[in-house]
Amino acid sequence: MILGVCEWLSTKTQFTAKNIRILLVLLVLFAGLGIGAYFILWLVKILSNE
Repeated sequence: MILGVCEWLSTKTQFTAKNIRILLVLLVLFAGLGIGAYFILWLVKILSNE
């Protein structure tokens, strides 16, 4: 993705960035929730300053 959320989230969890990207794409395709989740995680990443 664009904003580095998947890489950041993979350092916080035990999942790989590839698996997180696949999950977000599936959420976009099936429920439309992936876009909102991605931007919420981006805000958390920016606000945590890590």
